[in-house]
Amino acid sequence: MVEVEQAGVKASDTITRLVYRSVLEEYRKREEELRNPSILYVTDLVSCSHKRALRLSYPEITFKFEPQLVLGNLVHKGLEDILEENEYKVEVEVEAEYEVMGSRILLKGRVDAVSKDAVVEIKSARSDQGLPHEHHVMQLQIYLNMLGLDKGILIYITPDRIAEYLVEREPLNIKDLVEETILDLKHPRWSWECRYCPFSRICPYKML
Repeated sequence: MVEVEQAGVKASDTITRLVYRSVLEEYRKREEELRNPSILYVTDLVSCSHKRALRLSYPEITFKFEPQLVLGNLVHKGLEDILEENEYKVEVEVEAEYEVMGSRILLKGRVDAVSKDAVVEIKSARSDQGLPHEHHVMQLQIYLNMLGLDKGILIYITPDRIAEYLVEREPLNIKDLVEETILDLKHPRWSWECRYCPFSRICPYKML
């Protein structure tokens, strides 16, 4: 007999199932979009372009139910609640259209929080090493350019510290990023990406 059962404690999955259903429902809402070649996400612009190409064919591979991701979602929700109580707008949808090779591409993103003069991006991480990460700064720069705001705040919540960084807007050619992503010209974009990519086992561009 398991020790916890001897102590009058039994295994349960009541809450786990609720959390799982929530994560799965969020994925299902986006599943059709994930297969649509006319839709591009801001996160695609800061990632390996071939990752998007594989996602269009194998979107199910992107679904994950892992404690670290659940924890990250809870951190986001908790901090967003605090920001909303302090007059920030949270989970703000942003969109822009571009033309690539004669096709209309809809670029979509969702900003964690926005005030009248600043964009806030929330990140959770297992480690506080190497902060701020370059791809996170780039993502925030894209949002600043899309919204026409001059100031961004990038905040990390890790087990060891809370680290906040002020990012000032710099001119960024988003159309060029859209084109190189749609045309699959950056694979990988960062040297470390393949180690964490869910498509690495079926990718011809995988770097060891």
